[in-house]
Amino acid sequence: MSTPTAPKSRYSMGSTKNLVLSLLAVLGMVLVLVFMVPRVDRVGGPVVDVTTKAQEIRTSTGWPIVEPVGLPSGWSPTSVRYVPVTDGFRTWHVGYQTPSGTFVAVEQTKDPTRGWISAQTNRAPREGTVEVAGRTWEKFVRDNKVQNSLLYVPPTGSGELATLITGTATFEDMETYIESLQPVR
Repeated sequence: MSTPTAPKSRYSMGSTKNLVLSLLAVLGMVLVLVFMVPRVDRVGGPVVDVTTKAQEIRTSTGWPIVEPVGLPSGWSPTSVRYVPVTDGFRTWHVGYQTPSGTFVAVEQTKDPTRGWISAQTNRAPREGTVEVAGRTWEKFVRDNKVQNSLLYVPPTGSGELATLITGTATFEDMETYIESLQPVR
């Protein structure tokens, strides 16, 4: 005598209704996960300690480097370094993000070559001069790459460093940045 086999479940045979119900259950679980997982609206990097690095570089090199002091609210440091760049020139760099989201940096070195200047200004053409903080700065504008630069090269033998202010910031923001620059002590 054979044992009767159990009838197949109607659910396992599948139906459009069961497919839709399963799909809705899976979508519901995905939505719950999406709402549970936190999302960030801004990615921040590590904290940049300009003053400590500036004092360290000033002490080790003896260079009369500068750092921004007392910038208005909304300015935040993004980078600080002392590295060799074009033509092997050691260069002091301090970068900031402006309140409008653009960037500006100071680059300083001793007796730069035209190659260093060309590389740091991204080969921008010179477009005259501007007076800021009692100095005459050469103005460079590279429209197709959106980079502005202001360069001050001190007289030979003055003991000062060549100072380049560069970035995507407006010239008005660059002037604010220049006016905040103070010698590192």
